[in-house]
Amino acid sequence: MKLKYITSKPAICIGTLLLGATLTSCDKSWLEPKPLSFFAPENTFNDPSGLRATLVACERNLRIEWYGDSPPMVTESIFSDIAVEGTTDKSGPAQNMDLQITPDAQLNHGDYNKIGWYWMEGYRGIKYANAAITRIDQPTYKSEQEKNQILGAAYFHRAMRYYRLTHQFGDVPLILEEVNTPKLDYSSTKREVILKKMKEDLEFAEKWVPVVADKGTVNRGSVSHLLTKINLALGLFDDAIKSASNVIDGGQHSLMRNRFGATQGDVTKNVIWDLHRPENKAIAANREGLMLVIDRLLMEGNYDGGIQIMRNTVPFWHNNINTPAGNRGTIDTPNLEFNQVNEFGRGIGRVRPTWYSTHSVWDDPKDLRHAPGNWMRMQDLVYNNPAIKGRDEFYGKKLQLRTNAGAVLTIDTIRCWFDWPHYKLFIPDPERVQAAGGHTDWYVFRLAETYLLRAEAHFWKGDLASAANDLNQVRTRAGASPLTADKINIGTILDERARELYFEEPRKTELTRIAYILAQTGKPAYNGKTYSLANFSDNNFFFDRIMEKSNFYNKGVKTRHGDEYKMSPYHVLWPIPQSAIDGNSKGIINQNKGYAGFERNIPPLTSIPSK
Repeated sequence: MKLKYITSKPAICIGTLLLGATLTSCDKSWLEPKPLSFFAPENTFNDPSGLRATLVACERNLRIEWYGDSPPMVTESIFSDIAVEGTTDKSGPAQNMDLQITPDAQLNHGDYNKIGWYWMEGYRGIKYANAAITRIDQPTYKSEQEKNQILGAAYFHRAMRYYRLTHQFGDVPLILEEVNTPKLDYSSTKREVILKKMKEDLEFAEKWVPVVADKGTVNRGSVSHLLTKINLALGLFDDAIKSASNVIDGGQHSLMRNRFGATQGDVTKNVIWDLHRPENKAIAANREGLMLVIDRLLMEGNYDGGIQIMRNTVPFWHNNINTPAGNRGTIDTPNLEFNQVNEFGRGIGRVRPTWYSTHSVWDDPKDLRHAPGNWMRMQDLVYNNPAIKGRDEFYGKKLQLRTNAGAVLTIDTIRCWFDWPHYKLFIPDPERVQAAGGHTDWYVFRLAETYLLRAEAHFWKGDLASAANDLNQVRTRAGASPLTADKINIGTILDERARELYFEEPRKTELTRIAYILAQTGKPAYNGKTYSLANFSDNNFFFDRIMEKSNFYNKGVKTRHGDEYKMSPYHVLWPIPQSAIDGNSKGIINQNKGYAGFERNIPPLTSIPSK
């Protein structure tokens, strides 16, 4: 199987004009415009490869969610039960959501949050996909199969963006065609209407997208996986079971249960380690990955700076931690006697996990995902500052949080002291002296999640035995004991997602999707409460779950700078950026309840207007 190297943007701009350099008094042919480039749409899209170029842009941009410093996935994580924003030395990062998350706030900056990035990037991906969809009949194809493969892949990318937008922002404008002229009269469309259209498109794509495709491109398993999420979101649980089963039982994918790849000879590791090694994610032997983004060291078109995941998700262990004798105990200089910066990365603790995700969710000591070597505890690190060698008895000894008298040895337990999944977050970084996380492929969809989605569909239908069987496929692969059917509820499914999919899944999106399902069905949650769409932004499972599991939000916890971690029920949906609303001068894009401007809303569209 080949790798898809993503290197170029789609050629969809119109070329500039070239005037003749030589003028004559009788020959006026120089007045005729001649394009400098033949990459005008009417030329570019005459060939199937031109349409594929728009999909290359979709694939490339999909990658950005996890890559670079302060990647957007940080924002998805901190609006959930698994983590909070750990930058504690300044105001601005999203900690007090009541104050800092407003329609006119800074919503697209690494020092704040990336809510605005999701809005802009969502519609950028839709734009690229719509270019291929609108012009699908323009080229001449070798066969109907070739045409429908391209169309199906474009449908996938559009559906992917709308799945995310409708669970981040709710009702949003639905754009189904390429837009070539200024348009200022968009209207919001009901979330359910959008998702029904995306389901229809994905069911077409499921028939035509190839079963086997280049790594980093759309295959049938990834289409069925996304379709399962949309079927769940629509409350179509039988359909969700069917689409998930298409992946699980399709013969192309399976959970990796045995050692494999370049690391299988390391007897100190296990299959969980193998599964998340950069060199193993896209190889043919790995049958678990459904959709990946590709990023390699020295590969043309790779992401500048790589994934930098260790910088963002590993604690700030190299600063502000003293020995019990009162000396600075840790530093981030590389190649020391205790070379911790190369082994674990120079973290700054942007993603600060909750006690739930580091401790209380782990219910089985045999779980390989939480085992020594795969999972790092602060007490596994040592005092490595060479300046204290020979004069402080604690040099080379394991870190401790408190002295024997109970004094805390760090000024910041939020940013500097927490555990983390080393097996997933460790990415070698040969380009930097202080490792931040280099280049690696990354899972977008993985079969382990497909099992958990099908378990969820079985749960909503009341088939707890089947739900337990699917969930236990993931648990037992990790060495954990299976759960009995009577233990299955939406909470135990979310727990397994937290254990298996940390910093893979968009946790905020998935929590909001589940909150919608509970509101749509009226089914009681494990907390005994029922919910309704009528007051969704005032009373929802999303907020209740976070309040239950997070030891930060609305508990009076403050940062060193004095900002308090706060959240409200209406944060189940993010604010529509005010710039998008103001720029739509001839129409109304609705604002979500809880944010300024909601009072100007009009009823959203409940159907797709005919052409």
